[in-house]
Amino acid sequence: MEIDVTFFALAIPAVLFAGISKGGFGSGAAFAATPFLALILEPALAIGVMLPLLMMMDLGALRPYWKKWNAGAAKTLILGAIPGVLIGAAFFGVADPDVFRFLIGIIAVGFVVFQFVRGQRWLRPAKQPMSDRVGFVAGALSGFTSFISHAGGPPASIYLLSMGLSKTGYQATTVLTFWAINLMKFFPYAMLGMITKDTALANIYLAPFAFIGVALGVYAHRMVPEKLFFSLTYLFLLITGAKLIWDALS
Repeated sequence: MEIDVTFFALAIPAVLFAGISKGGFGSGAAFAATPFLALILEPALAIGVMLPLLMMMDLGALRPYWKKWNAGAAKTLILGAIPGVLIGAAFFGVADPDVFRFLIGIIAVGFVVFQFVRGQRWLRPAKQPMSDRVGFVAGALSGFTSFISHAGGPPASIYLLSMGLSKTGYQATTVLTFWAINLMKFFPYAMLGMITKDTALANIYLAPFAFIGVALGVYAHRMVPEKLFFSLTYLFLLITGAKLIWDALS
């Protein structure tokens, strides 16, 4: 792993995007950082670099949203995430890097499609809140996709959209849920060799941008419409995901 100008040119904007999303927009763009880094790093290292930074962002976002979450929905998702994380850890240890480039690329493109469908109102929140059983399954899917590529947002979003939460309630619940899921992932990542001295050094360099991003996201949550921000992020994510799929298949 080489920490050079190219690394910082991709990593700094990716971490800022992730922090802004974590701080203000339901973690929707946080996943974008992983595909960006996977363009220049082995997928496992790209994921390993991002996890401690995401954990820092979680801590930065907990305070402004403290106790504004739906505790029941968060609990259901977190309990469901436990088997999802375990399955992700088991799967991650047996596949080669191109498999994960492909998976990260597919999840990236799928995430953009999901957001487009939701934005077009083709996917509508359920008229009644989804059951705890459905929430548990959504949590398991979030745990698995979060372990593979920090992309646990869509399954959790579908469940939370059915709850009729306010903008801030939705944001706070995602902050609490993914704070817990990211904690679950740390030790399996370390055991799989995804967190190294090099990734720790990169985390030290990038930590200020993680906290700056969260602070900007909290401010943006209160003041700025999210449409333009996410439009650009999803465009970059779509291009990056397609590039990773191409690299994996070729």
